[in-house]
Amino acid sequence: MSTTTYTVTGMSCGHCEASVREEVGGLAGVQGVEVSAKTGVLAVTSDGGVDDAQVLAAVAEAGYSAVRVA
Repeated sequence: MSTTTYTVTGMSCGHCEASVREEVGGLAGVQGVEVSAKTGVLAVTSDGGVDDAQVLAAVAEAGYSAVRVA
């Protein structure tokens, strides 16, 4: 299992978190999603790494923007 962290901007509430969690959680290989509107942190746990482009696209689909934390 590996965890990749992203910074998400634009979230302000639990509904925001749920939208991101639903979109990212539906990606192939994703085992877990932790997201916080308060800190703006998205942590994606997967069984073999995730495709950053897919995660960023899923976050955009939810209505927010994200960047991978180096």
